[in-house]
Amino acid sequence: MNRSLVILLSTLVLGTAVFAGAYFISQRTAVMCCSNPTDDLSWLRNEFHLSDADMAHIRRLHEGYMPQCAEMCAKIAQKKSELEVALENNTNITADAKTKLVELGELRAQCQAQMLQHFVTVSQAMPPEQGQRYLDEMKRITLGFHEQTEQTMSGDIGHEQQH
Repeated sequence: MNRSLVILLSTLVLGTAVFAGAYFISQRTAVMCCSNPTDDLSWLRNEFHLSDADMAHIRRLHEGYMPQCAEMCAKIAQKKSELEVALENNTNITADAKTKLVELGELRAQCQAQMLQHFVTVSQAMPPEQGQRYLDEMKRITLGFHEQTEQTMSGDIGHEQQH
């Protein structure tokens, strides 16, 4: 009976210690991750170990690029709306719809080119090794997941068929 009590108490103490440790670690992680929720560039500092000067330069580049990005995303959203109208109630792809598809493709290509140029510029504001790693990742994301970015930036989330 005495041995059972020792095992039960030891298990209870160990369980309490594990719970308390997990709780304190999760609290610390939450504070670190959410200390500045409005800073959408904080991940750059953490991931690429950037200095305050690097971050200030990158922040200026980012703020300068955002109006261009928003403008391009608005153009793409408008062209997508035009395409939807051209496709509406048609059982065949009309010449107008084909033209809208080509125009949409051209806008997307222009957007990707602008984004890639911005990423090159940002990568050049980083230490060389980190800049190359950043650029490689941004190329992968930009060329692979551009549709998701368009949906997010245009505010047109949920209207596209998911693949």
